[in-house]
Amino acid sequence: METREFRAGDIVRHFKRETVDPSSDRYLYMIVGEATHSETREKLMVYAALYGDGGLFVRPLEMFLSEVDHEKYPDIRQKYRFELEAREE
Repeated sequence: METREFRAGDIVRHFKRETVDPSSDRYLYMIVGEATHSETREKLMVYAALYGDGGLFVRPLEMFLSEVDHEKYPDIRQKYRFELEAREE
């Protein structure tokens, strides 16, 4: 299995970004970092929206790193639920 890691400050795109105007910030997020659930010890990813009210979100790390369900979303080209957004250097 391919190892995928994100660092605090990385900008990532959710696969649903393919369904909106690419000039918008919709479905773009900044990684805050990994966290551990205090009771279950489950690893979580903490990330902040770069659109709307800039809400803070958390999702199980395993889900965050998972592949898109292409049976449910057959028209999505992106392989993973979240991928690193290419940055202009």
